[in-house]
Amino acid sequence: MTSRPNRRALDSIAINNSATDNNNNGRGSVQYQLRQYAESTLGKASLHEAVLLPEGESLDEWVACHIVDFYNHINMLFMSISHHCTDESCPQMCAGEAYTYRWRDGVNYKEPTLVSANMYVKLLMKWIDGQLDDTRMFPTDLAVPFPPNFRSEIATQILRRMLRVYAHLYWHHYPQICQVGLATMLNTSFTHFTLFVTKYKLVNDTELQAVKDVIKILA
Repeated sequence: MTSRPNRRALDSIAINNSATDNNNNGRGSVQYQLRQYAESTLGKASLHEAVLLPEGESLDEWVACHIVDFYNHINMLFMSISHHCTDESCPQMCAGEAYTYRWRDGVNYKEPTLVSANMYVKLLMKWIDGQLDDTRMFPTDLAVPFPPNFRSEIATQILRRMLRVYAHLYWHHYPQICQVGLATMLNTSFTHFTLFVTKYKLVNDTELQAVKDVIKILA
């Protein structure tokens, strides 16, 4: 049976960019090669090229690869300013006054519930971890296809919730992001994110309204 290593190990490859590919078969190798391709395009003048599906590759695999990378970016960015995002300073997850986000996971939070921004992001990161480790959603066996609703439901829900973290960072913590020297990383990551989700129609325009001004500025 052809398989790939644990997805968390692949995260380390993507973050450190120093590991070698010791598994030349299976989905692990495919994910690594896709990341190498994506990273090679990120250094070019236009991020538009970075979102284009490599010829002959699976779109589901391409989406899964980007979900893990965006997860890593968001996690790093939020952790850099998390001490400024407290229950007192950010008592609810929001993007300005017009957009408030409630948490629901169907297990511990069966109904949409107001939680602090810090708690929302912690719950989200844990929830995404669970999604990534669920082989029914993100199969580890190359012979097993992604589920039919992978892009239409699973990926869109993950990416929609990721967008809310970007929105909160821009609306409420951009000065702190600048202070720690990560403004360029945030702007590049967010531009890559928006180009990707719009290219493959993974997040609708309504959700993007919270950050429409940022999108215009960075365009």
